[in-house]
Amino acid sequence: MDIQDIDDLVQSHVYTQDYATKVTIEGVKLIPVKYSVGDEGDFSELMRLDDKGEVEAMPGFKLAQINRTQLFPGSVKAWHLHLKQNEFWYLPPQFQMMVGLWDLRKHSQTVNKTMRVNVGGGTSCLLYVPCGVAHGAAVFGNRNIELFYFVNQKFDIKDPDEKRIRWDYLGKEFWSPERD
Repeated sequence: MDIQDIDDLVQSHVYTQDYATKVTIEGVKLIPVKYSVGDEGDFSELMRLDDKGEVEAMPGFKLAQINRTQLFPGSVKAWHLHLKQNEFWYLPPQFQMMVGLWDLRKHSQTVNKTMRVNVGGGTSCLLYVPCGVAHGAAVFGNRNIELFYFVNQKFDIKDPDEKRIRWDYLGKEFWSPERD
C-alpha cells in the first residue's frame, strides 16, 4: 500500500508523527526514583543525602527546605522562576501532570528553549530544575494532585526569590494537552 491508496479527501491530512528526540534544557534532569509495589502498598526512596548533607544524585545541592502543594483539576500554575534557588520536584506515581520548562539563562546553550515533561503517571522520578529556568505545571486529569518540592534555599517572605511571568506568555496552547 502507498499513500496514493488512501482516500483523496483525507490523503493531504495524513502525516507521520515526529519521534525525534525532544529538546532537553541544559541542566534539567529526570532522575529515576526507586519505586516498589507490594501486597500492602508501595514505597519510594525519594533522595539520599551524603555525610555533608548534599543530595547524592546532585553533588553540591544541599537541601534547605521541603514543600508540598496541592493543585486542582484543570489548573495551570505558571510561570515562575528563581534567581538563586535550585529545586527537585516529586510527584507521586499515582498522580500525573505536565511540567513546562523554559530556559531564560542568557549564557545557556539552550537559552529560550522550552520543554514539556509528563511526570507521575505510574512512574517515579525527581525532576531537577536549575535557577534561571522558568517552570510551571498543568493538571489535565480530574482529581487534585500533591506535588512535593525540595529546595536548596529557604523561602524568605521579606526577600522572596520567586519571580513571575504571565502564565500565557508563550500562548495558552502551551498549557493544553498535545493532540494528534
